[in-house]
Amino acid sequence: MPPQAQSPQAALPRPSSASPGSPESFPGRPHLTELRLSAFATHRGAGFPLGPLTLFAGPSGCGKTSALRAYEALARLGGGGEVGEVFPDPVACVPDRARPDAQRRRGFRIGCTADGPEGPVRLDVAVQAEPELRIVGERLTSGGLVLLETALRDPTRRSVQAAWHTAGSSPVTRAPLPDDRLGTALLPLRVAGKTDGQRQVLAAAEQMVVALRSVFACDPAPERMRAPVPIGDGRLLRDCANLADVLWRTRSECGRRHAQLVTAVRTGCAGAVADVLAEPLGDGLIRAVLDRGDRARTGFERLGDGELRYAALALVLLTGPGVLEVDPPGEVPAAMQTLTVLADGLDRALDVRQRAELLRLAARMCERGHIRLVGAVSDASWADRIEGVTVVHLVP
Repeated sequence: MPPQAQSPQAALPRPSSASPGSPESFPGRPHLTELRLSAFATHRGAGFPLGPLTLFAGPSGCGKTSALRAYEALARLGGGGEVGEVFPDPVACVPDRARPDAQRRRGFRIGCTADGPEGPVRLDVAVQAEPELRIVGERLTSGGLVLLETALRDPTRRSVQAAWHTAGSSPVTRAPLPDDRLGTALLPLRVAGKTDGQRQVLAAAEQMVVALRSVFACDPAPERMRAPVPIGDGRLLRDCANLADVLWRTRSECGRRHAQLVTAVRTGCAGAVADVLAEPLGDGLIRAVLDRGDRARTGFERLGDGELRYAALALVLLTGPGVLEVDPPGEVPAAMQTLTVLADGLDRALDVRQRAELLRLAARMCERGHIRLVGAVSDASWADRIEGVTVVHLVP
């Protein structure tokens, strides 16, 4: 791995204090408080604070998208994803101008901190991108104590040497782990939990995994939201192309949330809005429409890009893991989970009124503690007067 260089980024956070309904007020609900990009794409030595509602702001090329991409990658690794699936183009993640070492190896490093019942738990991961993709190093720490550490000892083998805290007759347990999976996510299957040290390792690993999972990366694509769709399972895809199918389900399942959606859409879309619903067309197809009242309806195919993105993002903020296409930790009670929405280009195609109303809705939902939002915007000056927003300013 190349040596770490000084970061060209400047993160200037504007954090807010935790409100009574925020995740910080529920220590039993694990959540990420920091994203670290030690050496990733355009970032070097960068650490970013994460609040219940965080906006990465800056011009094109400053690294907003790569920060969200790193967050999603950690989430997928925490869910047990294979490194080749998580990083389909790993060379693009290698820092700019990074030189290979004597063995022609290049790679990148990312990490995060998860808070919860075990206090702050840090995870740092080193990934080799060339000559072959593999996880070559990992460290899980809590309270200054290294709970898990892995390292590549023999490049000819598809494994890393792992050592985890035991605090029994032997201070650590050593065993090989595969080099294509995150060791932290594998620990519950490998650690017996017989000693206090092993139980500490398991608790920290589970806190990190729960904090990372239940992530929904969302980027509504208006050009795909205008066409009719078949009735499916009612789980929203990341491009929101099947929004009509989701409306078909949620309108009947949760009247209160649907009423909130109608109120939000009424605020962000032009003209009168009495309802938002899915309309059957025959042959198993449905389309999304706005009910204008007096039997007048407007199909989503006639809405502008900003209206479509606004409606889709409002729906995302008002639903949850049962509706969004995510893989939540099913063994963990819902009350202990927090859904995190990643929204690249959160302000794309939105006018001033729409983006302000959407952010107010996001702030209200995040304050309740069951959802967190990490978004990327080109300019966050419009968010300065909205309480509860952490803005991270990036510069090229």
